[in-house]
Amino acid sequence: MAIYRTLDPARIPEHVAIIMDGNGRWAGKRLLKRFFGHKQGAESVQFVVETATRINLPWLTLYAFSIENNLRRPKSEVNFLMKLLKSYLVSNLKRMNDNNVRMNYIGRLTELPAEVQESMQWAQEQTAKNTGTTLTLALNYGSRSEIVDSCRAILREAIAAGKTGEELLNAINEETIGPRLYTGQMPDPDLLVRTSGEMRISNFLLWQIAYSEIFVTPRLWPDFRGAHLLEAIAAYQGRERRYGGLGDSTTDEETLEGTAAEAEALVK
Repeated sequence: MAIYRTLDPARIPEHVAIIMDGNGRWAGKRLLKRFFGHKQGAESVQFVVETATRINLPWLTLYAFSIENNLRRPKSEVNFLMKLLKSYLVSNLKRMNDNNVRMNYIGRLTELPAEVQESMQWAQEQTAKNTGTTLTLALNYGSRSEIVDSCRAILREAIAAGKTGEELLNAINEETIGPRLYTGQMPDPDLLVRTSGEMRISNFLLWQIAYSEIFVTPRLWPDFRGAHLLEAIAAYQGRERRYGGLGDSTTDEETLEGTAAEAEALVK
């Protein structure tokens, strides 16, 4: 693949997160029911996962099913998505093991149907010894709920430790929230990819993407393939990450340009 040869293997992101969007529109453009879009979207997942394993991407997180999907979509569509998830895990287990993929999940998982939870746990156990890409599916997931759950966990621990008043308030801070998020054992995403051209985050990893690079493509998720993942990574490698500081290309002369008097005059 030509685009792969342009990538710097030393600068592959550690973690790529993807908002998979456009299944319904893909089906609508073909005068098909939404179910066909979801089915085709599941095929795209496997293509992208296999590409991730070939480039040794350590972490890949896919926004598969949000809390809002669960609450606001027709029951028939939600039931289909749950069956599709179960089918995906069962039918792709061998491919995941062949590609050294380890399964992981984030979200309010206990609210999913029991039989789906069983399939999820089975797939996780069957891939637990794999050492390649960790594929994390965000299921019944919402980032605001995740942050709330993290704060509740902190408070429970603090109360159990006998903390009260100011001590209880001080227990909640950036250092304590992060490790108690669903992603507590994962690195924050370096790159967030959004398909279908929508310019929104959709309540996905709000805390974790504070300094992530964002790549938006108009391509609908069922048409997204491994080559398009590589395109996103190529764009990522062409950027300079500054984390709120100055870039490596900024010179000392630029930072010191002008005198204190000139600066003071500017704000008068």
